[in-house]
Amino acid sequence: MTGNELKIELRNLQLSDYEQLKSSMIEAYSGLENSFWKEETIEKLLDIFPEGQLCVLVNGKVVGAALSIIVDYKKYGNTHTYAEITDNYNFGTHDPKGDVLYGIDVFVHPNYRGMRLGRRLYDARKELCEALNLRAIIFGGRIPNYEKYSDKLKPRQYIEKVKEKEIHDPVLNFQLANDFHVRKVLTNYLAGDTQSKEFATLLQWDNIYYDKEDLLIKPKRTYVRIGAVQWQMRLFKNFDALVEQVEYFVDAVSDYKSDFILFPELFNAPLMAEFNHLGEAKAIRGLAKYTEPLFEKFREFAVSYNVNIITGSMPYMEGNNLYNRTYLCRRDGSYEVYQKIHPTPSERRDWAMVGGDSIKVFDTDCGKIGILICYDVEFPELARLYAQEGMEILFVPFLTDTQNGYNRVRRCAQARAVENECYVAIAGCIGNLPKVNNMDLCYAQSAVFTPSDFPFPTNAIKAEATPNTEMIVVADIDLELLKDLHEFGSVQTMKDRRTDLYEVRLKKN
Repeated sequence: MTGNELKIELRNLQLSDYEQLKSSMIEAYSGLENSFWKEETIEKLLDIFPEGQLCVLVNGKVVGAALSIIVDYKKYGNTHTYAEITDNYNFGTHDPKGDVLYGIDVFVHPNYRGMRLGRRLYDARKELCEALNLRAIIFGGRIPNYEKYSDKLKPRQYIEKVKEKEIHDPVLNFQLANDFHVRKVLTNYLAGDTQSKEFATLLQWDNIYYDKEDLLIKPKRTYVRIGAVQWQMRLFKNFDALVEQVEYFVDAVSDYKSDFILFPELFNAPLMAEFNHLGEAKAIRGLAKYTEPLFEKFREFAVSYNVNIITGSMPYMEGNNLYNRTYLCRRDGSYEVYQKIHPTPSERRDWAMVGGDSIKVFDTDCGKIGILICYDVEFPELARLYAQEGMEILFVPFLTDTQNGYNRVRRCAQARAVENECYVAIAGCIGNLPKVNNMDLCYAQSAVFTPSDFPFPTNAIKAEATPNTEMIVVADIDLELLKDLHEFGSVQTMKDRRTDLYEVRLKKN
């Protein structure tokens, strides 16, 4: 499940998935008897509440699922059994007018654990809860490791020790990490669950968007969270050490549940120290040998940390040509490539770098995005072409040595946000590499820019880093504001273009 073979998909369950669902469920619950759902049971769930049955696929195979019903919770309260809440698996308790999304099962095939697929299922459940305007998600959670401690700890004591991380319980630890809180201990909850001694934790997640009034129209949430890495240049003893630092930032940004993470241009330049004995043009080509393995690591991290990654940029050899390449690694395992269109004069002179000749807008699960690498953002035609194709967010990885160079990138990025009515995120490197030839000083202040109108910050800056300090910038942006701006803004630069007089068009791609 690595490399080009990996593809993650989250969707609603279908009856045709049953055999794969059954197989994965048997493996997931190997310690329980009669651990799989019968086909007629799944068919009934799909009939009464199809949107509540979710599954996750890896390379087309169903490897996990989250099954739910809606209940009028006051009818059952905080003391109930699994059989009672499911009407002995007949689901007569399902009430479309109820107030709680009740989770009746979540599982992931053991061979696919560690890929954070469970988190995806939980997040999808939360989104469903919000979309249906239900006040909470509630379910009874197993505590499968309790059998090892039941002779000396009561269930409540066991739960407290799990919370304090003195004991590890694979189910409860995961649920606590996903913002669920324990309301009470349920007794005789799931018949036959000997691992939990038939105890369970009553867990709840509250929907902060819940409106007690019956909403005729439920607004779609359009917020997107962006994380930009301001990367400190430093020497690494080897490739694995650099990857470890990359994963540190991906992990940190993922903990904030970001949708995107942006790395800077040529952030992997420290690895070029290995090739100092070569001339500048050969050294950068030596660095290019790390691009493919680093790209594969980024793909792995995008899936396992559930975040879309713009990988900064890296040198890439294609035949005899050297390009400056970045990747969009989507969290479903797919990816896209963008190559810098405009190498700088020094990149052409010192490295014999050539420009790419393909530009396009990329579709993601959080809107349409464009990518421009550093110098590219100083050419307004490129961003305008993106805007004409519906771009909502522009990502700009950059590397600049002086404040003059940085300010060119910054000012142009801000201009692109205003003139194209979009958001722009920039991320750069800081510090210095005295032992790497042709890679000396770096200056940066990473930021997220907005259009300039009433719904946005008065300075059109959503967030920015401290200059020349290693850190991350995390910002929430609202894509719905862009739609309002296009139609009702104080000025409407995209609508007011004189296309009868001039145009920007792509000659080839």
